[in-house]
Amino acid sequence: MSVMVARKKVVRKWEKLPGRNTFCCDGRIMMARQKGIFYLTLFLILGTCALFFAFECRYLAVQLSPAIPVFAAVLFLFAMATLLRTSFSDPGVIPRALPDEAAFIEMEIEATNGTVPQGQRPPPRIKNFQINNQIVKLKYCYTCKIFRPPRASHCSICDNCVERFDHHCPWVGNCVGKRNYRYFYLFILSLSLLTIYIFTFNIVYVALKSLKIGFLNTLKETPGTYPSMSLTVLTVLEVLICFFTLWSVVGLTGFHTFLVALNQTTNEDIKGSWTGKNRVQNPYSHGNIVKNCCEVLCGPLPPSVLDRRGILQQEESTAQEGSCPRGPGTQEPPATQGPGQAQEGHSVLSLQVPAPSVSDTEMPEEKQRTPGELPVPSLDAGQAEH
Repeated sequence: MSVMVARKKVVRKWEKLPGRNTFCCDGRIMMARQKGIFYLTLFLILGTCALFFAFECRYLAVQLSPAIPVFAAVLFLFAMATLLRTSFSDPGVIPRALPDEAAFIEMEIEATNGTVPQGQRPPPRIKNFQINNQIVKLKYCYTCKIFRPPRASHCSICDNCVERFDHHCPWVGNCVGKRNYRYFYLFILSLSLLTIYIFTFNIVYVALKSLKIGFLNTLKETPGTYPSMSLTVLTVLEVLICFFTLWSVVGLTGFHTFLVALNQTTNEDIKGSWTGKNRVQNPYSHGNIVKNCCEVLCGPLPPSVLDRRGILQQEESTAQEGSCPRGPGTQEPPATQGPGQAQEGHSVLSLQVPAPSVSDTEMPEEKQRTPGELPVPSLDAGQAEH
């Protein structure tokens, strides 16, 4: 008697997804593989805010108002929340076509274009789609084997087609698309306000200290917690970070505010999709800034179509743990297992019972044979065959 244990390993879909993405927390967090600049973003935000809360905020709260650190903390938490939401979410990745679907699309394309003579370039794989009485071209993606929806594009860094693709942002470590664009916009908006806030109150802090003890004495002042580092080093470091951030982040916020007002993406603006020589109007714009902003920032958020945590398949691994001792004179039956004895995910105790056999003495109308002798068919059996 042997004990057979059947175990199953659950494989989720995110483990088999193509593309260049990194998943954490059992598929709940989705990011690009290149995350170095994202860690730099975290370091700059956390470092600058930590210096501001540790030194300037305490003095400003006493001299001016205790609401200064409170408002700074609200901006900091909101910026961090929107950054993590942008970085850890699915931007709107479109699943690739299954082999059967890809084969069907290929047959459909061949039937539409016909046979292309040798030496000639096949026509482009494009479908025409009408939106608001305007023709929009749907392009075929040779990597994903699908016709991309309107405003979708293939990201060469993540190797995925993203719905309403805006751009790939290395500072957040993810693509920016339909499902996380609003959080990206809120992140750069709140980060701009936080940068202006810290930069302004750094200058106010230096001005207040200079009025009391003089500007030169303010620069020579040394914090008690860091006796080897003068206050001028910390203050100048914060001012420099905020100054360069102002030019980049505030400018980026203004650019995306312009795009939101027109209901346009960065990808469309770079390619000149609606401002080229053809002067084709944007079919997605409502002609009203308020309606465009409401659609982009306040519209319903579509669910992810990847189903990252869905169960893909179950892999079985069967192991024999041991055998039970038998008494003397007993013969262990062969360990054969019939179909349907083992169920998935359960331990099954398999016992082999030898099938009843007919002895030579009980064989009717047949000659008794010795071991190793082949049976001779009877005359009746031969006549029956004829």
